[in-house]
Amino acid sequence: MSIPAALAIYFIIWWLTLFAVLPFGVRSQVEAGSVVPGSEPGAPQRAGMLRNVVWTTVIAAVLFGLYYINYTRGFITLDDIPFLPRAVLD
Repeated sequence: MSIPAALAIYFIIWWLTLFAVLPFGVRSQVEAGSVVPGSEPGAPQRAGMLRNVVWTTVIAAVLFGLYYINYTRGFITLDDIPFLPRAVLD
């Protein structure tokens, strides 16, 4: 695997992980009891993006490590997925 390919795969994993991590620990203004006039009541009281980026980076690194180990060792291959049609594998 080339370095640009590895970086592209890591970026895709990182981006998908970010969207999975974003809602964790977010309290809306209504839940916090301090709705700012003129804003959406469901908007977060504090975004906490630095915390989200750190967690996203850690989780994405672990997931990419698992992907890379599987890629180099071949634990799970396309032949191991039973529902793929044979035309996809050829």
